[in-house]
Amino acid sequence: MSSRMEAGVGLPDAEGARSASGATNARDLRKALKAGAAGTPPHDEPSAAETPPPASDAFPAALREALGRRGLSLERVSERLRARGIGVSQATLSSWQRGRSQPERARSLRAVEVLEEILELPGGALRSLLGPRRPRGRVAPARGEGAALQVLGEDSVVEKALGERFRHFNQETGSLLIHDVVTLGASGTLSNLTTTNVLRANRAGADRALFVLSFDDEQAEPLDIRVTSGRLGEATYLKGLKSLVLEIHFGRELAKLDTTVVSYAVDVSPSREPATHYERWSRANLHEYLQQVFFHPDALPSGCRRYFRDQVGSPPRAQRRISMNDSHSTHVLASRCKPGVYGVAWDFDTGE
Repeated sequence: MSSRMEAGVGLPDAEGARSASGATNARDLRKALKAGAAGTPPHDEPSAAETPPPASDAFPAALREALGRRGLSLERVSERLRARGIGVSQATLSSWQRGRSQPERARSLRAVEVLEEILELPGGALRSLLGPRRPRGRVAPARGEGAALQVLGEDSVVEKALGERFRHFNQETGSLLIHDVVTLGASGTLSNLTTTNVLRANRAGADRALFVLSFDDEQAEPLDIRVTSGRLGEATYLKGLKSLVLEIHFGRELAKLDTTVVSYAVDVSPSREPATHYERWSRANLHEYLQQVFFHPDALPSGCRRYFRDQVGSPPRAQRRISMNDSHSTHVLASRCKPGVYGVAWDFDTGE
């Protein structure tokens, strides 16, 4: 089991319960998940009925919603279209649902009509949302989205968790320094994640950031959330994606190039298997990244190593052994970090 955190996203909505202390307990999180399943909008965001998407965004938004409701993958949709004699690739469908391109030619418009049938939508439900013809060629992704895609790849868990927010998330801020503390329990499973993130405003008016925590084991669910610097605005656990989305408010609007500190801790329920590594991905350059891993005295690893990935899921490289100290902990300190995935892995000697 492992966990991954996005650096400065500020990794996946339902309504997050709040308290004066800035903490959310397990019961509140279960209520939040239930509210999300019912489609309740977050406190800080107007409902879709109050703020309809612009015409240019209406088609991709409706397509994403219909795909999610039917639970169909792009691969499956492409296969069903092909069975009807219409060839539309997964890449094209992905471009349509992201708003990078839209169906305009006769064959593509016919595909939209068949899509409406496949997705069990009324006739014209999608086609009526298409905007005017666009200039030829692909629509370039937003700056934040493009940088994230370089590290996460297409159709990542983070993108699915954030939905429409993925395209423009956290463009107003960037991380300068991040400190992660990972604590494992007596069974070797993840028990707590604590993060301190120093953010700098890219433009005036920034007042919040999004963070995504993803777990490899669906049994590892957040039990308690404590925000010690900042204010918790949303806490959404998406069980199907094994991901937690946090929106943390700074408590003030930042001037351009102003900095702020966000700190939070998440207690995690025991997973089925011991944790084997922890990763943080960053879409931008970091001045410094510090990761500490604390092991329980009854579950000490036989060895630890640090590594780097260019992209989530790519082979690790730059691996190097690292040692533990008397406090049963190890750490990695990286400076002038380029975009990518920074991780620490460890091995437990199970024996016979």
